[in-house]
Amino acid sequence: MKSFQSDPFKGTFGSLENLADKISDVLSCPVTIEDQNHRLLAYSTHEDGTDPARIATIIGRRVPEKVVNSLWKDGVIPRLQESDDPVRVGTIQNVGLGDRVAISIRKNNEVLGYIWVLEVEKQLTTDDMQLLKLAAASAKSQLLQMQIGTKKKEENRQELFWKMLTGNLPQEEHILEKLHELNILPVLPATVFILQLEEEITPAIEKDILYLAAVNQKINVLLSAADANQMLLLASPVGKEPPLELAKSFVESFFTHMKERFSVSDIKAAYGSLVSSFSNVEKSYKEASSVLAVQEKLGGETLALNGYHELGIYQFLDTIYEKQQRQNYRNEMIRTLQAYDAQHKTELYHTLETYLTLDENLNKASEVLHIHMNTLLYRLKRISELTNIDMKSPHQKIMIYLDFKMNRLFKQERL
Repeated sequence: MKSFQSDPFKGTFGSLENLADKISDVLSCPVTIEDQNHRLLAYSTHEDGTDPARIATIIGRRVPEKVVNSLWKDGVIPRLQESDDPVRVGTIQNVGLGDRVAISIRKNNEVLGYIWVLEVEKQLTTDDMQLLKLAAASAKSQLLQMQIGTKKKEENRQELFWKMLTGNLPQEEHILEKLHELNILPVLPATVFILQLEEEITPAIEKDILYLAAVNQKINVLLSAADANQMLLLASPVGKEPPLELAKSFVESFFTHMKERFSVSDIKAAYGSLVSSFSNVEKSYKEASSVLAVQEKLGGETLALNGYHELGIYQFLDTIYEKQQRQNYRNEMIRTLQAYDAQHKTELYHTLETYLTLDENLNKASEVLHIHMNTLLYRLKRISELTNIDMKSPHQKIMIYLDFKMNRLFKQERL
């Protein structure tokens, strides 16, 4: 780096806003300073030139999601995360982004934030780039000062969240008081998300997950906690769309971006019902856990079901199962199929379950079973002969379908 006789950014500026104005004065360009999750921390205030992306960032207090997505696709953010040198960013017209230069604010390998400099009336020179590195060093000191006490606050937030998840803080007034103490805006309705990975969640992966949740503008995360291979979020949907659609949209976006940006796949996600009081967070958590249980036991046919409200009849299978256990219930028609399959090495049980699961679609069922349509029709006829099941009776078919699912969910060879 070229050495300057005096570092214009040396010293204390009192606030990041003052530092942003100083950087703007020195470089003669508009400046914004963001945290590591692209939330706006400060911006220079005395310039005329700007662009739509910067205006939207200032108004919304964070970079619009479509802008962040474009910067990822163009490789800008990965380069910023890997280097402490300035990165020149060309115009991206479809998101309203003009020419600019960006630099990450770093402490060793950790990104604390970013400085963005718009090249409105001038292009930064080589010397300007070196000055920008000095500005990033000054910003690092201020961001580190802002982080003092953050770890303790985060521990307090996680402790509060676990008490809410486990029902150990049932009084709404007490919860609201704690949220106020932690400077958390108590936005309702909210729901509990469980994001489950194959591997244990490391601090690095936790940071990536919280980054995606912060950048995504469908939800506002109030509290979070990592538990083994699960990341738990208490979040409130944000936007004009129905809240449950916003929750679903976040999950779909999360799957895509974890794979594309961080090479993490094999993820399961679930969320409970929306609650209108924080004393019901435990209920939403239990519902999200039940969604995961259904996903894990029934596999592919339910992996697309992420919300508790999407489970339909699966919400009540445990209640039905408990009643059947008390009454020593057995479905004799299905027991007949099991006995016949065991004796004759056939697959009538699996055939009927697949056929009913696929809503009696002959084409799909024969494809999934890898058999010819005529073979499927023969098996269904044989099933009717052995069991006297009336394939035209919705009542019989619904009960048989539920028994199939309970047999798998509760792993009981009881039918």
